[in-house]
Amino acid sequence: MMLLILSRRGDTTVDLVLPKLARLGVDSLMWDPGDSGHRMTATVRGSQIGVRLGRTDLAEVSAVWVRRPGRPAGQIWASFLTDVWELLPATWFPCSPSQEVRADNKLAQLALAARLGLRVPETTVTSDPHELGLAYARAGGKLIAKPPSKRAINVDGEEHLFYTTLVSRRHLASRHRLRHEPVTLQPYVEKSVEIRVTVVGERVFPVEIDSQAARTTRVDWRLADSSRVRNSPHELPADVADRCRELTRELGLAYGAIDLIRTPEGEYVFLELNPNGQWEGHERLAGVPISDAVADWLAAAVRKDAA
Repeated sequence: MMLLILSRRGDTTVDLVLPKLARLGVDSLMWDPGDSGHRMTATVRGSQIGVRLGRTDLAEVSAVWVRRPGRPAGQIWASFLTDVWELLPATWFPCSPSQEVRADNKLAQLALAARLGLRVPETTVTSDPHELGLAYARAGGKLIAKPPSKRAINVDGEEHLFYTTLVSRRHLASRHRLRHEPVTLQPYVEKSVEIRVTVVGERVFPVEIDSQAARTTRVDWRLADSSRVRNSPHELPADVADRCRELTRELGLAYGAIDLIRTPEGEYVFLELNPNGQWEGHERLAGVPISDAVADWLAAAVRKDAA
């Protein structure tokens, strides 16, 4: 039995884990769905379904790691792969592609986190310019805006990416532009530090991000070179760690990258969960063994299905 890894060539995160998988005796095959140079065939013979990638029978695949694969070259390829993945009898990490779409629902995440006992900010997702003014007033003029998903936002036919932004009176003056795409609005939460909690199965790796040390990173630490923002291990209260595990589990995930804020008063506030968020930089900067946990989880999945 083997592990199928779906990712782009040169993925340094995969490169970090591969030697550890080899030491654990795991055979792996790496493939990028964005590379159209490969051949894939699916067959149905009676009640039997078979899938081959080149000359490799994917019946030998007992676990699949979806890292950061490229996008298929066209819609037909994308539809074909969606069908194939649903047929593959394997254990998925962090989850199957269809499950990732469901798990990445940010509004559902907030509602679930609140139900599990985590504090969440009041949230409005809207394309109504009038609602922006109302949310700004409710927040006492301290309001942030961010995209409702990680996809690009379309404005006048062009795609744009933007990070978490403090809403100013200048933004209010041009709020008519909001009608182009919905935006997520939340009151600004004062921070002492930000916490990236990486969950791998039952293991939890909290990393403290000192985003308040520099002006450029105070609203969104991703706006600066991450290597220049101090990362260090963080000890979460046991109940918060348990809720992070439970949140990831209830979303149907074996992995989750959870963003929290710790307020100056010491309270933890949930922002969102990324079902396939980056972790290599946090391991490197904070020295937490996430790659070991990923390799162990994948090796266990391959052995379980092989038994």
